[in-house]
Amino acid sequence: MHEYTSTARVWGLTCPGFPEEVSRARRWTRDILRGSPLAEDAELIVSELSANAILHTASGHQSGSFHLALAVTSQVVALSVTDDGGTGTAPKAEHADQNATHGRGLGMVSAIAHRVVIHDSQAGHTVTAELFTSAREGGHPC
Repeated sequence: MHEYTSTARVWGLTCPGFPEEVSRARRWTRDILRGSPLAEDAELIVSELSANAILHTASGHQSGSFHLALAVTSQVVALSVTDDGGTGTAPKAEHADQNATHGRGLGMVSAIAHRVVIHDSQAGHTVTAELFTSAREGGHPC
């Protein structure tokens, strides 16, 4: 392959910030990754990140939305959810108390994904979870 040729395939979807859009995001992810051994993990990750965007940011307000991006190469499936911001803090994985009713989502995503990256900007937050197609040193098989 030529060094400047990419075989990455990228999809994007923007959803209004309504709770029922989480199931749409899941279905969209499942349809794109149909037949992939990473499809179920990817679907769970997208569900959690989409729900977080709606529940914890301006994405869940009346005119809010969230954007999904899905990139697939032979080495990785990368899932990104970008919210509308509106909070004073960036998303972070926490170790919630066993009796807590919130605070486990990003920890779960971090446990499933091989790598999670959080970008914070004035316009919002983007959380990207990467699933490697084959386990690497220090990673876990999906």
